[in-house]
Formats: sequence, structure tokens, C-alpha cells
Amino acid sequence: MAVSRIVKVALLASLAPLSGASSSSSAANPIRKVVTMLQAMQTKVTEEGEKSQELYEKFMCYCKSSTGDLSTSIQAAEDKIGELGPDIQGSEEKKLKTEEELKSDQEDREAAKVAMSEATALREREKAVYDKFMAESSTNLAALTKAIAAVEKGMSGGFLQTRSASVLRSILASSKDVMDTDRQELLAFLSAREGEQYAPQSGDITGILKTIKDEMFAEEQETMATEARAVKSYEELVAAKKKEVAAVSKAIEQKLGRISTLGVKIAEMKNDLGDSAQSLDEDKKFFAAMETNCASKTGIHEEEMKMRSQEIVALADTIKILNDDDALDLFKKTLSSASMSFVQVQ
Repeated sequence: MAVSRIVKVALLASLAPLSGASSSSSAANPIRKVVTMLQAMQTKVTEEGEKSQELYEKFMCYCKSSTGDLSTSIQAAEDKIGELGPDIQGSEEKKLKTEEELKSDQEDREAAKVAMSEATALREREKAVYDKFMAESSTNLAALTKAIAAVEKGMSGGFLQTRSASVLRSILASSKDVMDTDRQELLAFLSAREGEQYAPQSGDITGILKTIKDEMFAEEQETMATEARAVKSYEELVAAKKKEVAAVSKAIEQKLGRISTLGVKIAEMKNDLGDSAQSLDEDKKFFAAMETNCASKTGIHEEEMKMRSQEIVALADTIKILNDDDALDLFKKTLSSASMSFVQVQ
């Protein structure tokens, strides 16, 4: 049917010059002109098909490479998202653990500072007690020394009017270590009036005073030793706590830096995760569009190839028919009929 249509078109095209034709119309073979025209059409259709095929192949190459690149990009994004999730979780757990350790370190440092503060306050109280005791002990020992000297020199009358005698009376009133008999004898001695001389009774006043002095001196030495031990213990405690505070402070500083670094890292990974998810979504949409477009292009190209192939076959069949000897007789008959119709119209 396509051949018949092309033949008719070709014949009509060959008859077009007949409106001014004369007896010279039989001088040239119009079929040859039609065949030449059809061959030119055939060549043009073939070239257009080759060009279309070349463009299609380039487009499909682009489809293949683009979809391949997109597939790689999509796979990379999916792998990255799969890695980022656990990485973020792990970093958050590490950050939380470090924060808990930081809190514990801060509490330990504060406890060490409190311990030093309490130890210092206790040391100050102990030192105040010690200083008071030492002042009293010094005064008491001095009074006893003067009392012993006065008694030994027989100058007890003058001594009784001194401040040292008053101190000695206070010692006897407050001390629980003096025996009652000794206390009574000493009080009697201290109660003597000026000008009266000391006469030894049942006890030796000098011996009693020396005994009290020795006991007070021993107590003073023990108190001094106790104070020295307390000072040493305090200094060792403060030194240890200062060392602990320094070590814990360094650990706190390191943990603060680690927490800060982890915070920045987590924020970056979360941003990266969001960007990767968005990029993955866009790539998947573009990949789907590419597949649709490429498949559509293939369908269109195949339809065009089918139509072009039919057109080429029709042109070839037409040329074959026109090159046949029967075509010339058919054309002559058609030409004669056309000429007669033209004459009648004239």
C-alpha cells in the first residue's frame, strides 16, 4: 500500500511540468527523474536514520554512565548513613560516660578541698589550745621554779607576796594530780604571814614543789610531742590532698576537652547524616526519572526505527517497480491520458 502511494506521488510529480509541455515531452524519460528523486529520498532517510541512531547511542551511553554514577553515589550514601548511625550512638554513649566521670571527678575534688578546709580548721583549734596550754605551762613552771628557789633560800616570806605565789595557789586549786596531804601542806605554806619562817612539818615543801614541777614539765613535753605529731599529720594530709586535687583537676580538664571534642564531632556527624539522607533522596528521585526517561527514549527510538525501516523498504520497492519495463508503458499511457485531458480543458 505504501508502494502504491509513493508511486502515485512520484507520477504526479512527474506530470507537473505537463502544463507547458509540447511535443518534446516524449523526448525525455520522466520515470528516470522520479527514480532519481526517490533514490535521493532513500539516501536522506537512511542518513537521518544513521544520525538518529548515533544520537540515540550517545543518549543511551549517557543514560548508562549517569545511572551507573548515580547507583554508585546511592550505594555510597547508604553505606555512609549506615556507618554514621552507629558512630553517632557510640560517640553519644562515650560523651555521656565521660560526663559521668567528670561529675565524679568534680565531686572528688570538692571533697578533697573540704577535707583540707576541715583539717585546717581543726589544726587551728588544736594550735590555739596548744598555745594556751604552753603559755600557762610556761607561767606555772616559772612560778614553781621561783617557789622552790625561795623555799630553798629561806626567803619564803618575800615570795609569798609575789605574783608567782598567786600562780602557785591557782595550780593547787585546779590540779587534780596533787595529793590532798600535799595540797594542805602547800596551802598552809602559802598562807603564812609575812615575817614568818617556814618550818617543815610532815612533808618537805621543796620536794612536793619539785614533784609538781617535774610532772608539769613531763606533761609539757608530751604535749609538745603530740603537737609535733599533729602538725606532721596535718601537713602530710594537706600535701596528699593537694596532690589529689592537682591530679583530679588535670583529669577534669582533659575530660572537659574530650566532651567538647565529642560534642563537636557528634554535631558534625548529625549534619553529615542529614545532608547524606537528603542527597540520597534526591539521587533516588533523579535515578528513577533517568530510568523512566531512558526507557521512554528507547521506546520512541524503536518506533522511529520501525517507521523509518518501513519507509526505506517502501522507497526501495517503488524504485524497483519504476525501474521495471512495464513501468514505462504504464507511464506512457498515463501521460497520454493526461495530455488528452489537458487538451480538452484548453
